[in-house]
Parts: sequence; C-alpha cells; structure tokens
Amino acid sequence: MHNKALVLFSGGQDSTTCLAWALERYTHVETIGFDYGQRHLVELACRQTVLDKFRTEYPQWGAGLGEDHMLDLRLLAQISDTAMTNDRAIVMEKNGLPNTFVPGRNLLFMTFAAAVAYRRGITVLVGGMCETDYSGYPDCRDDTLKALQVTLGLGMAQRFVIETPLMWIDKAQTWAMADKLGGDSLVDLIREDTHTCYLGDRSHKHDWGYGCGQCPACQLRAKGYGEYLDGKLMR
Repeated sequence: MHNKALVLFSGGQDSTTCLAWALERYTHVETIGFDYGQRHLVELACRQTVLDKFRTEYPQWGAGLGEDHMLDLRLLAQISDTAMTNDRAIVMEKNGLPNTFVPGRNLLFMTFAAAVAYRRGITVLVGGMCETDYSGYPDCRDDTLKALQVTLGLGMAQRFVIETPLMWIDKAQTWAMADKLGGDSLVDLIREDTHTCYLGDRSHKHDWGYGCGQCPACQLRAKGYGEYLDGKLMR
C-alpha cells in the first residue's frame, strides 16, 4: 500500500506546494533536498525555515511530517557549465534551452531519492516538475518522469510511483492550489519564506516574494501570482 511519500523539497514555491499536497494524501511524508553547488544556495536555508513552520504552525500536517534528508551532490556543479552553477548571464543556447538547464539534474535527484526511499520503506516519490509553465527542461517532462518511474522500479525491483501534481497546471494554478490546501496562511508562507530566484536575491521584496524580478524563475512566479490574484478577485 502506497501510504508513505518522499518529497523532493528545495524550499521553493513548487516543492512547498507539493509538500502540502503530499501531507494531505499520505500518512507519513519525508523530505529530501540536494546541495548541488547551486548559485541560489540561499534556498537551502529557506527550506529549513519552511519545514520548521510546517511542523509548528500547521498541526494538521506536522504530525505526518517525518525525517528530512539532505544530500551533498556538489559533484554536479563540477561537471556542469551552467548559469545555475556559475556566475554568468542567463541566455538561450543554440539548442533552444536556457543555460540554466543542468543536464541530468532531475534524473540524478529522482535516482538518489529512490535509493533513500528504498531504504526507508517508501514507495511514492513526489516532485514539482511541470511542463506547462517551465523553461523547456527535458527532465521536467511527463514522458521523462514516466520512463524514469519504470526504470527505477526495474533497477531496484521495487514498484515506485512518481507523483507530479503540478505537471499540467500553470503558476497561477499552483498559487491557487496552495490557497486551496492551506488558505491565505500557506500563500503568505510561500510569499515570505520560499525562494525561487535563480540569482539567490533575497534583498528585493515583491508582492509575490523575494527575488531579482528579472530572471525567468522570478518572471514566471510574478506572472502567476498576478493571474492568481486576478482570478481570486473575479470569484
């Protein structure tokens, strides 16, 4: 029976929404994060703040929130040459992908998560991947995750279920999902305490949260928040 889940939790808007989603559905939920030498390393501090608040401010979820796992994958930065792991301008590459794409990142994340889940007796892996509002990353696509689910199951002789609750919704709908799950309280937590900005900017405050306001992640988050508010006003 699939009653335990491991959430890939970065401390950003998407993974925080996925964490709340998982806690509504599974009796026991653990989290896993990765230090891969990311430029926006501040997200790792934000994820701890969010976890602490889930435990103390949301009694309906805190009881089901189990152990947090943090893995050192900084080797990924050593073999990458991207704007996510180096101080460089964000541009589009000739292959049509932004240079924020870290090849193999989500494949490695899911593989390591599955290895931890196997040891912990967990069969559900939850990730915030999405191919509706995204940067074109091929490892965020539904086909990729479906294939990976089969591969992990075969390679570990263990049936895993990969859940991607945000796969077919846009950022406005992600804000709305957070609202439905935890009301204004969760929306405010996401605005104040999560981190999305690729540049790691926590000095500029906007209605939708902290960030540079210019990178693709900030622009998607800001656009989605505006559309979410517009939809809320129309109801």
